[in-house]
Amino acid sequence: MKHLTDAQINGLSIRQINAIFRGQDDSALWPICGRFNATDRAIRRLRKLRREGLELSAGLEYWLALEAEISRIVNSEC
Repeated sequence: MKHLTDAQINGLSIRQINAIFRGQDDSALWPICGRFNATDRAIRRLRKLRREGLELSAGLEYWLALEAEISRIVNSEC
């Protein structure tokens, strides 16, 4: 993942963070549970959770939530 300081990440919007993660996503090379693109799935899950009331601030909080969601997808047992 791109090496940014916490201060730099805190200055990013959710849209910018999504773009960084999508730009560095290589999950298209390896299917996870028979599907590709873990990053887009994680972004969609966080969007859904935010619509349902989860409060996530742009910046580091969102960055860490997105990393955690991608990890859950990658490490899940189909």
